[in-house]
Amino acid sequence: MRLVSVRPFSPRQVVGGAALLAMTLSAPVLLAQSATPRAAAGATAPNTLTAAEKAAGWTLLFDGKTTNGWRGYNADSFPANGWAVEDGVLKKVGKGEKPGSGGDIVSADSYGDFELALDWKLSPGGNSGLKYLINEPSDRKGRAGVGYEMQILDDERHPDAKAGVNGNRTAGALYDLIAPSAHAAKPIGEWNHVRLVVNGHHVEHWLNGQRVVQFEIGSPEMQSLIAKSKYKDIKGFGDATSGHILLQDHGDEVSFRNIKIRKLTPGTRTP
Repeated sequence: MRLVSVRPFSPRQVVGGAALLAMTLSAPVLLAQSATPRAAAGATAPNTLTAAEKAAGWTLLFDGKTTNGWRGYNADSFPANGWAVEDGVLKKVGKGEKPGSGGDIVSADSYGDFELALDWKLSPGGNSGLKYLINEPSDRKGRAGVGYEMQILDDERHPDAKAGVNGNRTAGALYDLIAPSAHAAKPIGEWNHVRLVVNGHHVEHWLNGQRVVQFEIGSPEMQSLIAKSKYKDIKGFGDATSGHILLQDHGDEVSFRNIKIRKLTPGTRTP
């Protein structure tokens, strides 16, 4: 294991004014570097684990062949329509390809401290999202989950990229809350690699090898951002520190593969 120094955020990464700027000026931290799915991606077949990944505690959330481990949001089974497994990808089919809408899908298990990795590929003009720490209401109504979301978007073609505040609805953003520090998404039609870290109250979004968002759950800065967002009237929004992984059905075609997760011991440092 090799220790590497990571610089703190630059002010460009901050949305929400002076309050968030103060959060970004914290001292550098040392993060332990370990084998990750990204490092081995070029040497292994999709939807598989290397020996190093297994030793590090990674497990597959998608086997490339079935929908095992996934179900509909607020449902006990996987949607009959709207989603498909094709050529080793878990695919939200586009409008008109199959009758009906599948709704969002969630992981069968809930996760607290974890590191998630996956690849996504979006259709032109498409919109989707990776949501996390999602908990279902007791009344089990609706097919769309609400919670923290890493945005998946065609920034050039979809109008949502120009909505929100200062780019906080573009690819990689913490949707409607924090803009990504850089435009890290690859051209539409290419695969993008995501890492999502939830470590205690600390959260990081990584897109194609770049850390584009980080924040602290429950911090005054996040509470201020939520109060100014579309979520401001949702009681308890953003408070959860464990929940399901959710892949969004926004009606557009999007494909996922190499969905992998490992549980973290609270306080564990990640690359």
